Amino acid sequence: MSNELAKELETILDDYRRELEVRRGLSAHTCRAYVSEARSLLAFLTERSDDASQALAYIDIRDLRAWLAQRQQSGHARASIARHSAAIRTFTSWMYKNSIIETDPGISLRAPRAANELPHVLSVEQARTLLAAARERAESADPLMIRDRAIFELLYATAIRVSELTGANVSDISPEGTLRVIGKGNKERIVPFGRPARETLMAWLPVRAQLLAQEGADATEQALFIGARGKRLDQRIVRAALSKLTAYAKLPDITPHDLRHSAATHLLDGGSDLRTVQEILGHASIGTTQRYTHVSAERLRAAFGQAHPRA
Repeated sequence: MSNELAKELETILDDYRRELEVRRGLSAHTCRAYVSEARSLLAFLTERSDDASQALAYIDIRDLRAWLAQRQQSGHARASIARHSAAIRTFTSWMYKNSIIETDPGISLRAPRAANELPHVLSVEQARTLLAAARERAESADPLMIRDRAIFELLYATAIRVSELTGANVSDISPEGTLRVIGKGNKERIVPFGRPARETLMAWLPVRAQLLAQEGADATEQALFIGARGKRLDQRIVRAALSKLTAYAKLPDITPHDLRHSAATHLLDGGSDLRTVQEILGHASIGTTQRYTHVSAERLRAAFGQAHPRA
């Protein structure tokens, strides 16, 4: 019976994966995360069930809360628990709509409110230091250092996600200084960038052509950023390169997503309105973008406290 159940559950997970990938157009990373949460829940239900074949038959809100409690006891942070909760609500809703379960217990599931914290945000001066370090390393004429400088100038200039950067093609760049990106939900948007990013891209493109001219490289590769062997760059390479750059610049170790948060915060600090920043970031909800206003407000309060005689 357990083997038959395993096959049945794998079939459910395969169908759910197709729903996320094909019908909803979610990114590969998001699909993996959602399916992983669904698999964890199914395994949990199977372990708790006296009759494995009935693991899903009587699923209710108590099961979901017990699963979340187990995740929390395993050391997951509140923000992670909130993500787990959202993923499982998506899964149970899909199962209900497809008549796999008779009721949707996820409707009543509430997770602990995630702390309204942003990842590490660089100051403007730290961002300048980071990009100056990238420029200094690129002066070695190492092709990959030239590439990395263009990557980090573009990431900071556009505040795009690392997945959007690695998914970009050369044809997505316009002479006017804009980049076409495909974001979450397969949504397209156009993001502007300034002269420093444009200049580093212009320096990178001839180097890119040389890498593609090497023996064994695919000359038809369309990716804007490629590796030493001429293949589209993996997100992990970008993260590793940024970690090395921050160490070189003697800055806090940050991720590409932290750089995105930094750029968004600096846009608001510089006077950009919330709707513009929302459009640049590709947020579906302005509520997500509003998180950055808290960072800007904190900086204003800190500046006031240091400068005003009656603070």
